[in-house]
Amino acid sequence: MKNMIRSLIIAAVFAAAVGPAAGAARPASPAGPASVSLLPAATEILFALGAGDAVKGITYHSADLPDATGKTIVGGFFYPSMERIAAASPEVIFYAPVHRRVEPAFAGTGVRLVQIDIGSIEDGLFAIDRIGEIVDRRKEAGIIVEGIRSELALIREKTDRIPASSRLRVLRVMSTDPLMVPGDDSFQNEMIRAAGGIPPVLGKTGPAVEMTQKEWVGFDPQVIYGCGGHLSASDPLFSKPGWNTVAAVKQGRILDFPCNMTCRAGLRTADFVSWLSARLYKDEFSRADRLVREETVVDSRVVPLDVGYVQAARVDRSRIWDFVNRTLLVAFTEPMAVLSTLEGPRRGVRVVCNHYASPPLWEIAYSDGLEPFRRRVLSVTNTQAETASLLFTGVDMAHLATTKAEFRDLAVTALVTAGVAGNAMRMAKDPGGFYEPGTINIVLLPAARLSSRAMSRALITATEAKSAALLDLDVRSTYSGRHHRATGTGTDNIVVVEGRGPAIDNTGGHSKMGELIARAVYDGVRKALAIHNGVTASRSVFRRMDERGISLFALLQQSPCECVQNKPGALAELEQILLVPRYAGFIEAAFALSDAYEQGLVQDPDTFAAHCRQIAQELSGRDIDRLEDLIGGDSLPPVLAMAFNALLNGIQDETVGQP
Repeated sequence: MKNMIRSLIIAAVFAAAVGPAAGAARPASPAGPASVSLLPAATEILFALGAGDAVKGITYHSADLPDATGKTIVGGFFYPSMERIAAASPEVIFYAPVHRRVEPAFAGTGVRLVQIDIGSIEDGLFAIDRIGEIVDRRKEAGIIVEGIRSELALIREKTDRIPASSRLRVLRVMSTDPLMVPGDDSFQNEMIRAAGGIPPVLGKTGPAVEMTQKEWVGFDPQVIYGCGGHLSASDPLFSKPGWNTVAAVKQGRILDFPCNMTCRAGLRTADFVSWLSARLYKDEFSRADRLVREETVVDSRVVPLDVGYVQAARVDRSRIWDFVNRTLLVAFTEPMAVLSTLEGPRRGVRVVCNHYASPPLWEIAYSDGLEPFRRRVLSVTNTQAETASLLFTGVDMAHLATTKAEFRDLAVTALVTAGVAGNAMRMAKDPGGFYEPGTINIVLLPAARLSSRAMSRALITATEAKSAALLDLDVRSTYSGRHHRATGTGTDNIVVVEGRGPAIDNTGGHSKMGELIARAVYDGVRKALAIHNGVTASRSVFRRMDERGISLFALLQQSPCECVQNKPGALAELEQILLVPRYAGFIEAAFALSDAYEQGLVQDPDTFAAHCRQIAQELSGRDIDRLEDLIGGDSLPPVLAMAFNALLNGIQDETVGQP
C-alpha cells in the first residue's frame, strides 16, 4: 500500500510541477528565491514581507493564512512530503528542528536549507530579520521588527504603572488530561510577563510540562487561558475537588485566544501581548488618565470610488485607548438619507463610517458602551457625530473589499468587510449569545435615488446575496460546523445609502436594481472573505476539515481499534493519502453528501457506502468484504463517519482480520 500511495503522490505532484528540478540553475524571481516553508511562523513572515509570490509550498497548518490561497500543500507540519517539496523546485527551504528528513533529502541538491528555531520573543524577531535578508526584504523586515518592539514597549510602559501587588498570576493551559503547561523557559511564559502577568515557576523546562495538583493549588492562578476553543469553564478539570479552589476557576476568569497568536513567537507577538494585557488589566487600561499616547489619527489612505455623490473616501488609522483603530469614512457632497441595521433610518447624513477596533479594545469599548465609544471614534476622526452613520467591526479596514455592478445608467458599489473565523452561525439552528465580532458589514452606494421602500427592500436583497455567498463557499457554522453551513455571523450589519440618480422604488430580486445589489454584495462578500480569512472555493481539503473540527490525529487516537491507534506512521499515511487529488476529492464529495443527508435531501447513502468499501480496498491493496468500525464515538455525522472510516480501514495493518 505504501508504495502505491507513494507512486500516486509522485505522479500527481510531478505532473503539475513547472520549472527545472531542485538545485538546477534558474532565473531569479523578482519576488525573491522560490521558497518552501514548513513552519507556519516562517510562512506568515514571508507573506508579511511581501515575498508571497515566491512561496511555492507550505504545510496545511499554514493554509488558514489569507495569502495561502493557491499555494501547494506539501503535507502536515510533522510529516511533510519530500517528493512534493522537490516538485515545487525550491531554491530555499525553511524548516524547523523537528523536520529531520529535510537535510538528508536535499543534501547536495543546491537547495539552501534554513532552519528556523523560535524559542523566545527575541528568536522570533531575529527570524523576521533573517528571513528578510534571505528573500531580499531587509527594509520591510526592519520596519516590522521596529513596529513589534514599539508595541511591546507601549505595553511595558502601561503595565509598569501597575503596582506589584496588583499584578495577576496567569497560567497558559495547553491540555487538561493530563494538565500540561509551558515550561519555565517557554516563550509563552515570556509573553505572559511581557503582558504584565506573573507566570508560574515550576523548575521545569521545555515547550510543555506536566503540572501537578499541588503545583496548581500552590500557584493559585487568577487568570487561565487556552487557545482555539479547546479550553472553557465547563472543562471537567475545573469541577474536580482539589482543582476547583483556585481563584481563576472560582471567578470564572478562563479566557480563550486564537492558537496562531498564542502558539507562535514572531510576527504577531505584540498583537497577542497587547490583547492579553488588555484583558488582564481592562479597568486600568480604560482610565483616561493612564493613556500613554495621544488619541489622534496617525495616517490616512484614500479609497478610490467612482460614485458621483461621494466627495471623498478614506481609511484613517488612529490610536484610541492607546491601541490601533482603522475607520472607513465615506463623505457625501450633500446630506443623504440612509437606512442602517444598527442605527435605523437616518436623515441628513453626510458621512458613513465602518470602524475597526483591534482586539485589545473589544472589552474596553464594550464596557464603555456603544454611544460613548461611537462619539469617541468620531471625535478622534474629526467627524461630526450628528451627521455621521457608523458601523463597528472586528475586521481590519486594511481588508476592505470594494465591488461594483453596472447596467446602463444604473450602478451599485458595495464596500464590504467580512470575517467568519470567530462567530459564523446558521440561523434557526445555532443558539444566540454575545460573541467577539467577526462581522460582515456592507455599505451600499447606489447610483440611483432609492425610495424609502426601495431602501428597506434592499436589506433583504443584500442579506440573501450575503448568505448565498457563504453557502456557495461552504462556510461552516462556528457552533455546529460538522452539521451546518453558516448563513451569517450573527453580528452582521448593512447601511443602504439613498443615493442620487434615476428614481428607484423596487430593489427586489426581480428588479434590475435588485440584481445589481445582489451581484455587488455577493462578489464583495466573497472577495472580502478571501482577503481577510483566505476562504476561497479552492481551499484545501485540510482547511475544510479544520473548519468542521475534524482532526486526523484525533480520529486515530479515538479509534476503538489498537491496530489504528498504535500503527507507526498512521498520521503521516493519512496526510499523504489526502495529498492525492483522488482521495481529497473523495472526502470533498463526502462533505457535500453529508450536508444533503443531514437536511433530508438524500435518504439512502448505500451507494456511497459501496464507494467507501472500494476506496478502502484501493488503499489497502486487498479485498475487503466488510469495513470494520474504526471511528470512535458518534461525533461525526454518519456520511462523514463512513468516509473517514474507509480511510482508516485502508491504512490499518493488512494482517488484521486475515486468517
